Amino acid sequence: MDWRDRPVFVTGATGLLGRWLVPMLCDLGATVTALVRDRVPASPLDPRATEVRGVVEDADLCRRIMTEYETDTVFHLAAQTIIGTARRDPLATFRTNVGGTWNVLDGARRAGVRRIVVASSDKVYGVHSGLCDEQLPLRGRSPYDVSKVCADHLALSYGAVVTRSGNMFGGGDLNWNRLVPGTIRSAMRGTRPILRSDGTMVRDYVFVQDVVRAYQLLAEHPEAVGAYNIGANPMPTMGMCRLILAATDRPDLEPVIGGPASDEIPSQMLDATRLRGLGWVPSEIHAGLRETVQWYRDHL
Repeated sequence: MDWRDRPVFVTGATGLLGRWLVPMLCDLGATVTALVRDRVPASPLDPRATEVRGVVEDADLCRRIMTEYETDTVFHLAAQTIIGTARRDPLATFRTNVGGTWNVLDGARRAGVRRIVVASSDKVYGVHSGLCDEQLPLRGRSPYDVSKVCADHLALSYGAVVTRSGNMFGGGDLNWNRLVPGTIRSAMRGTRPILRSDGTMVRDYVFVQDVVRAYQLLAEHPEAVGAYNIGANPMPTMGMCRLILAATDRPDLEPVIGGPASDEIPSQMLDATRLRGLGWVPSEIHAGLRETVQWYRDHL
């Protein structure tokens, strides 16, 4: 697949994933139009992309962008991703995650877009034991999880490719409530990191640049259909916290146990066999953490 001059539309372009996906697409020669809700000084949009200010809740705007820019490929990343925020304001979360996805999908249909890749989440699986593959039923129960289940089903009904990623980490994540950036900041300040749980919850961690590569592969392979898991490193949150502290050269800092987390899924591990079948190979987690730590050292 030749990306040169290919018109691409990216929503959520200044989020953790978007800030790495957009430069990659520009490097490949794509003509990128990015929908940006808020300007983030620490996460600026690549200047080679065309910025359009707005939100995915605006159906007319989404349709206009894809029609006027003759979009060929869409990466829909925009979402309200904070579980706590979803609990406090579920309606706004549904408007963004469900209604926004609907607007992008139908706008793409009307504009004749050929390829759509939609960001879902591993949270759609809900509580399962063992590895989750793409054939499992979706059992999300909390407001955030349900919003992604709805968006997931909508995307598949429109023929989009759906990605169900584990916990992404990488430079540019400024949500300090998340384990990786929060622990790095604490280590850089010489303070003990605080876990939101008792440290036993298992999550599948994946380096953001590996996720970017997965999106590229899914867009390039016309035979790729349905849902694809993106996961690489399942481990307890305490184990991940200690790896981060080691990467920041502060293994002496003992994490503070925050106590049992409410409404959290105990264990999530992803089977990424389908994605690996397309040639996807994740990087080694220690290398990803070193790159991530270096980003924060350079930018904080």
